[in-house]
Amino acid sequence: MARLPILRFPDPRLHTVAQPVAQVDARIQQLAKDMLETMYAAEGVGLAATQVNVHERVIVMDTSEGRDEPRVLINPELTWTSDAMTDEEEGCLSVPQTYDKVRRHARVKVAALNERGERYEFEAEGLLAVCVQHEMDHLMGKVFVEYLSPLKRERIKTKMLKKTREEQAHGARGRL
Repeated sequence: MARLPILRFPDPRLHTVAQPVAQVDARIQQLAKDMLETMYAAEGVGLAATQVNVHERVIVMDTSEGRDEPRVLINPELTWTSDAMTDEEEGCLSVPQTYDKVRRHARVKVAALNERGERYEFEAEGLLAVCVQHEMDHLMGKVFVEYLSPLKRERIKTKMLKKTREEQAHGARGRL
């Protein structure tokens, strides 16, 4: 397995719409393993392939307390969303150390393929529902800061660009 570099907002590649996976093969299985390793190393709960500059519909996540229940979602789709909404604080591995409230569906039903190419479905609420919707946004080329006001988004963009410049100036790789 290998850790993959995570794109950082405002990298324009984060706005690329991911294409469906045509076949779940060894390449996709390795991608999922590498994404899980990357997500765990970065202490995240979810990661979309778009964030590691692979523009295919693959998501990994683990919202369990013990960090021992990894999920792989290939070609995920929401098959149902609740009318009830929730405002939860979100963060993102592509926007490090930035958190804000985002309005999402409180419950969702998801259909996807697993790492063996088998179709499965599940219902999600709480953190899992938020995570699914957040990562699916990435597959559509949307970063959570786009839900925020233009002023907040611009401040975050400025902060991220400054951090990148400082890291480059100091020759630091930074924590991705």
